[in-house]
Amino acid sequence: MISSLDNHLEALYRLRRFGIKLGLEPISRLMRGLGNPHHAYCCIHVAGTNGKGSIAALLSSILTHAGYKVGLYTSPHLVRFNERIQINGHPISDRHVIEAAEAVQQIYTQSDPPTFFECATAMALYYFGRQNVEWAVLETGMGGRYDATNVVRPKVCVISNISKEHTEYLGNTLIKIAAEKAGIIKSGAGVVTGVRQKNALGVIEQTALEKGAPLLRLGKEIKVRNSRNGSFTYMGKNRYWRGLKVGLPGTHQIQNAGLVLGAVEFLAENDLKVSDKAIHAGLRAVLWPGRLGIISANPLVILDGAHNPSAVETLKRFLQKEVARRRLTIVIGILKDKAWKVMLRKLAGISDRIILTSPQYERAGDPEQQANFVRSLNQDVLVIPRIPDAVSFAIDRATKNDAVCITGSLYTVGEAKAYLDSAHP
Repeated sequence: MISSLDNHLEALYRLRRFGIKLGLEPISRLMRGLGNPHHAYCCIHVAGTNGKGSIAALLSSILTHAGYKVGLYTSPHLVRFNERIQINGHPISDRHVIEAAEAVQQIYTQSDPPTFFECATAMALYYFGRQNVEWAVLETGMGGRYDATNVVRPKVCVISNISKEHTEYLGNTLIKIAAEKAGIIKSGAGVVTGVRQKNALGVIEQTALEKGAPLLRLGKEIKVRNSRNGSFTYMGKNRYWRGLKVGLPGTHQIQNAGLVLGAVEFLAENDLKVSDKAIHAGLRAVLWPGRLGIISANPLVILDGAHNPSAVETLKRFLQKEVARRRLTIVIGILKDKAWKVMLRKLAGISDRIILTSPQYERAGDPEQQANFVRSLNQDVLVIPRIPDAVSFAIDRATKNDAVCITGSLYTVGEAKAYLDSAHP
Protein backbone atom coordinates (compact mmCIF):
# COMPACT_ATOMS: atom_id res chain seq x y z
CA MET A 1 0.00 0.00 0.00
CA ILE A 2 1.41 3.40 -0.99
CA SER A 3 1.62 5.79 1.95
CA SER A 4 1.17 9.54 1.94
CA LEU A 5 4.95 9.85 2.40
CA ASP A 6 5.57 7.70 -0.68
CA ASN A 7 3.21 9.87 -2.72
CA HIS A 8 4.94 13.08 -1.66
CA LEU A 9 8.43 11.68 -2.29
CA GLU A 10 7.35 10.34 -5.68
CA ALA A 11 6.10 13.80 -6.61
CA LEU A 12 9.37 15.29 -5.36
CA TYR A 13 11.51 12.85 -7.34
CA ARG A 14 9.49 13.57 -10.49
CA LEU A 15 10.95 17.07 -10.35
CA ARG A 16 14.30 15.54 -11.29
CA ARG A 17 13.11 15.47 -14.89
CA PHE A 18 13.69 19.22 -14.95
CA GLY A 19 17.39 18.56 -14.38
CA ILE A 20 19.74 21.16 -12.95
CA LYS A 21 18.85 24.84 -13.29
CA LEU A 22 21.26 27.25 -11.68
CA GLY A 23 19.76 30.52 -10.47
CA LEU A 24 18.34 32.08 -7.32
CA GLU A 25 15.00 33.51 -8.47
CA PRO A 26 13.02 30.23 -8.17
CA ILE A 27 14.26 29.48 -4.63
CA SER A 28 13.82 33.15 -3.62
CA ARG A 29 10.22 33.00 -4.87
CA LEU A 30 9.59 29.84 -2.85
CA MET A 31 11.07 31.35 0.30
CA ARG A 32 9.00 34.52 -0.05
CA GLY A 33 5.89 32.38 -0.36
CA LEU A 34 6.87 30.53 2.82
CA GLY A 35 7.44 33.78 4.71
CA ASN A 36 11.26 33.74 4.49
CA PRO A 37 11.75 31.37 7.46
CA HIS A 38 15.52 31.32 6.87
CA HIS A 39 15.75 34.89 8.15
CA ALA A 40 14.88 33.69 11.66
CA TYR A 41 18.09 31.76 12.39
CA CYS A 42 21.85 32.02 11.88
CA CYS A 43 23.47 30.11 9.03
CA ILE A 44 26.82 28.61 8.12
CA HIS A 45 27.33 27.89 4.41
CA VAL A 46 29.76 25.23 3.16
CA ALA A 47 31.00 24.83 -0.43
CA GLY A 48 33.90 23.01 -2.10
CA THR A 49 34.70 20.10 -4.36
CA ASN A 50 35.35 17.51 -1.63
CA GLY A 51 34.88 17.37 2.12
CA LYS A 52 31.99 19.82 2.38
CA GLY A 53 29.61 17.20 3.77
CA SER A 54 32.08 16.13 6.44
CA ILE A 55 32.76 19.77 7.33
CA ALA A 56 29.04 20.48 7.65
CA ALA A 57 28.55 17.41 9.84
CA LEU A 58 31.49 18.39 12.07
CA LEU A 59 30.15 21.94 12.49
CA SER A 60 26.70 20.62 13.35
CA SER A 61 28.16 18.21 15.91
CA ILE A 62 30.23 20.89 17.66
CA LEU A 63 27.34 23.36 17.85
CA THR A 64 25.03 20.62 19.11
CA HIS A 65 27.48 19.73 21.87
CA ALA A 66 27.69 23.44 22.69
CA GLY A 67 23.97 23.33 23.52
CA TYR A 68 22.47 24.90 20.41
CA LYS A 69 19.53 23.63 18.37
CA VAL A 70 21.16 23.01 14.99
CA GLY A 71 19.73 22.21 11.58
CA LEU A 72 21.88 20.36 9.04
CA TYR A 73 21.09 20.20 5.31
CA THR A 74 23.25 17.99 3.07
CA SER A 75 22.96 16.02 -0.16
CA PRO A 76 22.60 13.46 -1.51
CA HIS A 77 21.12 11.02 0.98
CA LEU A 78 22.40 7.45 1.18
CA VAL A 79 19.28 5.42 1.91
CA ARG A 80 16.35 7.69 2.88
CA PHE A 81 15.46 11.24 1.85
CA ASN A 82 15.05 12.13 5.55
CA GLU A 83 18.84 11.97 6.00
CA ARG A 84 19.22 15.24 4.07
CA ILE A 85 17.43 17.30 6.73
CA GLN A 86 18.48 16.85 10.36
CA ILE A 87 18.26 18.64 13.68
CA ASN A 88 20.89 17.83 16.31
CA GLY A 89 21.78 14.62 14.51
CA HIS A 90 18.19 13.37 14.14
CA PRO A 91 16.72 13.08 10.61
CA ILE A 92 13.42 14.78 9.87
CA SER A 93 10.41 12.56 10.66
CA ASP A 94 8.12 11.22 7.94
CA ARG A 95 5.32 13.43 9.25
CA HIS A 96 7.44 16.54 8.97
CA VAL A 97 8.61 15.56 5.46
CA ILE A 98 4.95 15.47 4.41
CA GLU A 99 4.22 18.78 6.16
CA ALA A 100 7.20 20.52 4.54
CA ALA A 101 6.46 19.06 1.10
CA GLU A 102 2.84 20.21 1.26
CA ALA A 103 3.87 23.69 2.36
CA VAL A 104 6.27 24.04 -0.57
CA GLN A 105 3.90 22.48 -3.10
CA GLN A 106 1.27 25.11 -2.25
CA ILE A 107 3.70 27.85 -3.31
CA TYR A 108 4.55 26.77 -6.85
CA THR A 109 2.36 25.99 -9.83
CA GLN A 110 2.64 22.96 -12.10
CA SER A 111 3.23 25.33 -15.00
CA ASP A 112 6.35 26.70 -13.32
CA PRO A 113 7.69 23.99 -10.99
CA PRO A 114 11.04 24.16 -9.16
CA THR A 115 13.78 21.58 -9.59
CA PHE A 116 14.14 18.70 -7.15
CA PHE A 117 17.01 20.42 -5.34
CA GLU A 118 15.20 23.75 -5.08
CA CYS A 119 12.17 22.04 -3.60
CA ALA A 120 14.26 19.99 -1.13
CA THR A 121 16.19 23.11 -0.07
CA ALA A 122 12.96 25.04 0.52
CA MET A 123 11.62 22.13 2.58
CA ALA A 124 14.74 22.14 4.77
CA LEU A 125 14.72 25.90 5.36
CA TYR A 126 10.98 25.82 6.11
CA TYR A 127 11.35 22.91 8.56
CA PHE A 128 14.25 24.59 10.38
CA GLY A 129 12.13 27.70 10.81
CA ARG A 130 9.14 25.72 12.09
CA GLN A 131 11.37 23.94 14.60
CA ASN A 132 12.97 27.19 15.81
CA VAL A 133 16.57 26.16 15.22
CA GLU A 134 19.21 28.61 16.36
CA TRP A 135 21.77 27.62 13.72
CA ALA A 136 21.55 25.96 10.32
CA VAL A 137 24.55 24.45 8.53
CA LEU A 138 23.99 24.10 4.78
CA GLU A 139 26.04 22.23 2.20
CA THR A 140 25.86 23.52 -1.36
CA GLY A 141 24.62 21.11 -3.99
CA MET A 142 26.72 22.39 -6.89
CA GLY A 143 29.03 25.38 -7.17
CA GLY A 144 27.83 28.21 -4.95
CA ARG A 145 26.85 31.45 -6.65
CA TYR A 146 23.68 30.10 -8.28
CA ASP A 147 23.11 27.14 -5.96
CA ALA A 148 19.69 27.11 -4.27
CA THR A 149 21.30 27.16 -0.82
CA ASN A 150 22.79 30.57 -1.62
CA VAL A 151 19.51 32.20 -0.69
CA VAL A 152 20.80 32.36 2.92
CA ARG A 153 22.98 35.08 4.41
CA PRO A 154 25.56 33.21 6.50
CA LYS A 155 27.57 34.39 9.49
CA VAL A 156 30.52 32.44 8.11
CA CYS A 157 31.16 30.40 4.97
CA VAL A 158 33.66 27.62 4.35
CA ILE A 159 35.17 26.76 0.94
CA SER A 160 36.98 23.46 1.45
CA ASN A 161 38.96 22.96 -1.76
CA ILE A 162 38.64 23.20 -5.51
CA SER A 163 39.24 20.81 -8.38
CA LYS A 164 37.56 20.37 -11.74
CA GLU A 165 33.96 19.15 -11.49
CA HIS A 166 30.63 19.85 -13.21
CA THR A 167 32.54 21.79 -15.84
CA GLU A 168 29.47 22.08 -18.08
CA TYR A 169 27.84 24.19 -15.35
CA LEU A 170 30.74 25.75 -13.44
CA GLY A 171 33.34 26.32 -16.15
CA ASN A 172 36.35 24.36 -17.38
CA THR A 173 39.11 26.13 -15.43
CA LEU A 174 39.92 26.30 -11.74
CA ILE A 175 39.59 30.10 -11.87
CA LYS A 176 36.02 29.87 -13.21
CA ILE A 177 35.08 27.16 -10.71
CA ALA A 178 36.62 29.19 -7.87
CA ALA A 179 34.51 32.17 -8.91
CA GLU A 180 31.36 30.05 -8.64
CA LYS A 181 32.33 28.71 -5.20
CA ALA A 182 33.29 32.21 -4.03
CA GLY A 183 29.76 33.29 -4.85
CA ILE A 184 28.67 32.21 -1.37
CA ILE A 185 30.86 34.92 0.23
CA LYS A 186 28.70 37.68 1.70
CA SER A 187 29.56 41.17 2.91
CA GLY A 188 30.89 41.10 6.44
CA ALA A 189 30.63 37.32 6.84
CA GLY A 190 33.76 35.37 7.71
CA VAL A 191 35.42 33.12 5.13
CA VAL A 192 37.53 30.02 5.85
CA THR A 193 39.20 28.13 3.02
CA GLY A 194 41.55 25.25 2.38
CA VAL A 195 42.08 26.12 -1.30
CA ARG A 196 45.79 25.99 -2.12
CA GLN A 197 46.07 26.55 -5.92
CA LYS A 198 47.45 30.05 -6.39
CA ASN A 199 45.04 31.24 -9.10
CA ALA A 200 41.94 29.73 -7.46
CA LEU A 201 42.92 31.09 -4.05
CA GLY A 202 43.49 34.48 -5.64
CA VAL A 203 39.84 34.54 -6.76
CA ILE A 204 38.65 33.80 -3.22
CA GLU A 205 41.01 36.39 -1.73
CA GLN A 206 39.84 39.05 -4.17
CA THR A 207 36.16 38.28 -3.58
CA ALA A 208 36.64 38.40 0.20
CA LEU A 209 38.43 41.74 -0.14
CA GLU A 210 35.66 43.20 -2.31
CA LYS A 211 32.97 42.01 0.12
CA GLY A 212 34.80 43.17 3.23
CA ALA A 213 34.79 39.59 4.46
CA PRO A 214 37.53 38.52 6.93
CA LEU A 215 39.49 35.58 5.49
CA LEU A 216 41.23 32.68 7.24
CA ARG A 217 43.39 30.41 5.05
CA LEU A 218 44.40 26.91 6.10
CA GLY A 219 48.19 26.76 6.09
CA LYS A 220 48.51 30.52 6.65
CA GLU A 221 46.35 32.20 9.32
CA ILE A 222 45.25 28.80 10.66
CA LYS A 223 47.24 25.57 10.79
CA VAL A 224 46.92 21.97 11.96
CA ARG A 225 49.68 19.62 13.09
CA ASN A 226 49.17 15.87 13.22
CA SER A 227 50.47 13.78 16.14
CA ARG A 228 51.58 10.15 15.98
CA ASN A 229 48.73 8.98 18.21
CA GLY A 230 46.11 10.20 15.72
CA SER A 231 45.34 13.44 17.54
CA PHE A 232 46.12 16.89 16.20
CA THR A 233 46.78 20.44 17.28
CA TYR A 234 44.96 23.48 15.90
CA MET A 235 46.86 26.75 15.76
CA GLY A 236 44.54 29.59 14.86
CA LYS A 237 44.71 33.31 14.59
CA ASN A 238 43.79 33.75 18.24
CA ARG A 239 43.02 30.22 19.45
CA TYR A 240 45.14 27.17 20.19
CA TRP A 241 43.66 23.72 20.80
CA ARG A 242 45.68 20.55 21.26
CA GLY A 243 44.93 16.86 21.81
CA LEU A 244 41.99 16.96 19.38
CA LYS A 245 40.66 13.82 17.67
CA VAL A 246 38.19 13.44 14.81
CA GLY A 247 35.66 10.62 14.89
CA LEU A 248 35.96 10.11 11.12
CA PRO A 249 38.66 7.90 9.56
CA GLY A 250 41.32 9.27 7.24
CA THR A 251 44.02 11.85 7.87
CA HIS A 252 42.30 14.20 5.39
CA GLN A 253 39.59 14.70 8.03
CA ILE A 254 42.12 16.58 10.16
CA GLN A 255 42.38 19.14 7.36
CA ASN A 256 38.59 19.36 7.29
CA ALA A 257 38.54 19.77 11.06
CA GLY A 258 41.03 22.62 10.75
CA LEU A 259 38.58 24.48 8.51
CA VAL A 260 35.77 23.75 10.95
CA LEU A 261 37.77 25.17 13.85
CA GLY A 262 38.61 28.23 11.77
CA ALA A 263 34.86 28.82 11.39
CA VAL A 264 34.30 28.24 15.11
CA GLU A 265 37.14 30.62 15.96
CA PHE A 266 35.62 33.34 13.80
CA LEU A 267 32.16 32.86 15.32
CA ALA A 268 33.59 32.77 18.85
CA GLU A 269 34.98 36.24 18.25
CA ASN A 270 31.44 37.31 17.38
CA ASP A 271 29.74 36.13 20.58
CA LEU A 272 29.21 32.43 19.79
CA LYS A 273 29.67 30.53 23.03
CA VAL A 274 31.47 27.20 22.42
CA SER A 275 33.51 25.59 25.18
CA ASP A 276 36.70 23.59 24.67
CA LYS A 277 34.75 20.57 25.96
CA ALA A 278 32.13 20.99 23.22
CA ILE A 279 34.86 21.22 20.57
CA HIS A 280 36.60 18.03 21.73
CA ALA A 281 33.31 16.14 22.12
CA GLY A 282 31.82 17.41 18.86
CA LEU A 283 34.84 16.37 16.80
CA ARG A 284 34.90 12.91 18.35
CA ALA A 285 31.15 12.20 18.22
CA VAL A 286 30.47 13.13 14.60
CA LEU A 287 28.77 10.51 12.45
CA TRP A 288 28.95 10.73 8.66
CA PRO A 289 28.08 7.39 6.98
CA GLY A 290 29.51 6.39 3.62
CA ARG A 291 32.80 8.26 3.96
CA LEU A 292 35.52 5.69 4.67
CA GLY A 293 32.92 3.86 6.75
CA ILE A 294 34.15 0.51 8.02
CA ILE A 295 31.12 -1.76 8.44
CA SER A 296 32.88 -5.10 8.91
CA ALA A 297 36.26 -6.21 10.21
CA ASN A 298 36.51 -9.80 8.95
CA PRO A 299 36.52 -9.37 6.03
CA LEU A 300 37.24 -5.66 6.13
CA VAL A 301 34.37 -3.92 4.27
CA ILE A 302 34.67 -0.20 3.54
CA LEU A 303 32.04 2.14 2.10
CA ASP A 304 33.34 5.38 0.58
CA GLY A 305 31.45 7.71 -1.73
CA ALA A 306 34.52 9.00 -3.60
CA HIS A 307 33.03 10.39 -6.82
CA ASN A 308 35.81 12.40 -8.49
CA PRO A 309 39.57 12.03 -9.05
CA SER A 310 40.54 14.11 -6.02
CA ALA A 311 38.36 12.08 -3.66
CA VAL A 312 39.57 8.82 -5.24
CA GLU A 313 43.17 9.90 -4.66
CA THR A 314 42.36 10.35 -0.96
CA LEU A 315 40.71 6.92 -0.89
CA LYS A 316 43.71 5.39 -2.66
CA ARG A 317 46.13 6.75 -0.04
CA PHE A 318 43.92 5.38 2.73
CA LEU A 319 43.73 1.91 1.15
CA GLN A 320 47.48 1.79 0.49
CA LYS A 321 48.11 2.52 4.16
CA GLU A 322 45.36 0.50 5.83
CA VAL A 323 44.87 -2.59 3.64
CA ALA A 324 48.30 -3.04 2.06
CA ARG A 325 48.58 -6.63 3.34
CA ARG A 326 45.07 -7.72 2.39
CA ARG A 327 43.71 -8.99 -0.91
CA LEU A 328 41.55 -6.09 -2.08
CA THR A 329 38.37 -6.22 -4.15
CA ILE A 330 36.93 -2.89 -5.29
CA VAL A 331 33.24 -2.72 -6.18
CA ILE A 332 32.76 0.49 -8.12
CA GLY A 333 29.81 2.24 -9.74
CA ILE A 334 30.54 5.63 -11.32
CA LEU A 335 28.18 8.16 -12.88
CA LYS A 336 28.62 8.75 -16.61
CA ASP A 337 29.37 12.47 -16.25
CA LYS A 338 32.33 11.90 -13.94
CA ALA A 339 36.00 11.50 -14.93
CA TRP A 340 35.64 7.73 -14.68
CA LYS A 341 38.77 6.86 -16.67
CA VAL A 342 40.98 8.85 -14.30
CA MET A 343 39.21 7.34 -11.28
CA LEU A 344 39.58 3.76 -12.53
CA ARG A 345 43.22 4.30 -13.47
CA LYS A 346 44.00 5.43 -9.90
CA LEU A 347 42.38 2.36 -8.32
CA ALA A 348 43.37 -0.32 -10.84
CA GLY A 349 46.95 -0.57 -9.64
CA ILE A 350 46.13 -1.15 -5.97
CA SER A 351 43.26 -3.66 -6.35
CA ASP A 352 43.42 -7.41 -6.87
CA ARG A 353 39.93 -7.53 -8.36
CA ILE A 354 37.62 -4.85 -9.77
CA ILE A 355 33.86 -5.36 -10.03
CA LEU A 356 32.06 -2.80 -12.20
CA THR A 357 28.44 -2.12 -11.28
CA SER A 358 25.80 0.58 -11.72
CA PRO A 359 23.52 2.51 -9.33
CA GLN A 360 19.82 2.82 -10.19
CA TYR A 361 20.09 6.46 -11.17
CA GLU A 362 19.52 8.26 -14.47
CA ARG A 363 23.13 9.49 -14.60
CA ALA A 364 24.64 6.04 -13.99
CA GLY A 365 27.58 5.06 -16.17
CA ASP A 366 27.87 1.97 -18.37
CA PRO A 367 29.82 -0.71 -16.45
CA GLU A 368 30.58 -2.65 -19.65
CA GLN A 369 32.19 0.42 -21.23
CA GLN A 370 34.16 1.08 -18.05
CA ALA A 371 35.24 -2.57 -17.85
CA ASN A 372 36.56 -2.49 -21.42
CA PHE A 373 38.77 0.43 -20.42
CA VAL A 374 40.06 -0.94 -17.11
CA ARG A 375 40.86 -4.46 -18.40
CA SER A 376 44.08 -3.12 -19.87
CA LEU A 377 45.08 -2.02 -16.34
CA ASN A 378 43.89 -4.98 -14.25
CA GLN A 379 43.63 -8.66 -15.12
CA ASP A 380 40.73 -9.53 -12.80
CA VAL A 381 37.74 -7.45 -13.92
CA LEU A 382 34.09 -8.44 -13.64
CA VAL A 383 30.83 -6.73 -14.59
CA ILE A 384 27.88 -7.33 -12.25
CA PRO A 385 25.26 -4.69 -13.15
CA ARG A 386 23.10 -4.79 -10.01
CA ILE A 387 24.73 -3.40 -6.88
CA PRO A 388 23.24 -5.95 -4.43
CA ASP A 389 24.56 -8.79 -6.63
CA ALA A 390 27.99 -7.15 -6.95
CA VAL A 391 28.30 -6.54 -3.20
CA SER A 392 27.09 -10.05 -2.33
CA PHE A 393 29.52 -11.62 -4.81
CA ALA A 394 32.48 -9.64 -3.47
CA ILE A 395 31.81 -10.32 0.21
CA ASP A 396 30.87 -14.00 -0.23
CA ARG A 397 34.20 -14.66 -1.95
CA ALA A 398 36.33 -12.72 0.52
CA THR A 399 38.20 -14.51 3.29
CA LYS A 400 38.35 -13.00 6.77
CA ASN A 401 41.75 -11.53 5.90
CA ASP A 402 40.58 -9.88 2.65
CA ALA A 403 39.17 -6.38 2.09
CA VAL A 404 36.25 -5.13 0.03
CA CYS A 405 35.84 -1.45 -0.82
CA ILE A 406 32.56 -0.18 -2.31
CA THR A 407 32.95 3.21 -3.97
CA GLY A 408 32.53 5.43 -7.04
CA SER A 409 29.46 7.42 -6.04
CA LEU A 410 27.32 8.18 -3.00
CA TYR A 411 24.45 6.66 -4.97
CA THR A 412 26.43 3.41 -5.26
CA VAL A 413 27.30 3.47 -1.56
CA GLY A 414 23.68 4.25 -0.64
CA GLU A 415 22.34 1.26 -2.56
CA ALA A 416 25.04 -0.97 -1.09
CA LYS A 417 24.27 0.23 2.45
CA ALA A 418 20.53 -0.35 1.96
CA TYR A 419 21.22 -3.90 0.76
CA LEU A 420 23.67 -4.67 3.56
CA ASP A 421 21.31 -3.23 6.19
CA SER A 422 18.53 -5.51 4.99
CA ALA A 423 20.65 -8.60 4.35
CA HIS A 424 22.91 -8.31 7.41
CA PRO A 425 21.14 -6.09 9.97
